[in-house]
Amino acid sequence: MNLDQILPEAIAANVQAALKEDVGDGDLSAGLVAPTSWARARVITRDDALFCGRAWADETCRQVDPALKLDWQVQDGDRVSANQTLVELEGPAASLLTAERTMLNFLQLLSGTATIARAYADQVADLPVTILDTRKTIPGQRLAQKYAVRCGGCQNHRIGLYDAFLIKENHIAAAGSITRAVEQARALAPGKTVEVEVESMDQLREAMASKADIIMLDNFTPNAMRDAMQTVGGSGIKIEASGGVSFESLRTIAETGVDYISVGELTKQVRPIDLSMRFID
Repeated sequence: MNLDQILPEAIAANVQAALKEDVGDGDLSAGLVAPTSWARARVITRDDALFCGRAWADETCRQVDPALKLDWQVQDGDRVSANQTLVELEGPAASLLTAERTMLNFLQLLSGTATIARAYADQVADLPVTILDTRKTIPGQRLAQKYAVRCGGCQNHRIGLYDAFLIKENHIAAAGSITRAVEQARALAPGKTVEVEVESMDQLREAMASKADIIMLDNFTPNAMRDAMQTVGGSGIKIEASGGVSFESLRTIAETGVDYISVGELTKQVRPIDLSMRFID
């Protein structure tokens, strides 16, 4: 599944749902503002960050009021500093007030996601490893966060349950063995990537024999990862490390030679950056 192809529809749906949640059947406070009142506003960041989320802000303003105009000072992927202006807006004052929180919520979350992804990517930038996100995303914001992860320099694992197999311990138990699970996967959806999670060297060897495309090492120690890399040798099977990965342990894991490291913290423990919108003269 190509994320870029499905993003436009997802952005529109994200924004529609967020506005329904926030505005409901009408913005009572904005009703205090005269419909003819025109205003200009500025959004600034109070944190150093990696900026992300322009398309969601644009779509928010478009859905609230097409008369709103945005003059962006930054692009997705730009590093920004505290007190820097991100965008200036102009339009009906009531519409600016209605759009404010939804727009800022998207920008805060996605910039926070991109910022942590950038930190992880930079930590191993000189090593031949790819940092991947996971499906541990905020419900309803899967594609938005996966876009932000890419903005930050990391890459996407599966988008969802529908675009690749990840055979884990419960799948293996239900199928009877790794071999049987892989056979069933190949028969069910030929051409789809088949990844197998293993918890021991014996399982690793069985996953290799079954010709899995990728083998995920679940909570292996760095020494065990190095042994696994030697065992896989020149088989062409890619190796992913997962489980208990932290920023502090990332480089040690990358130095074992694994191809991928999946990190749930990229999307599940995000601290949104602090943004503020103020009217200006």
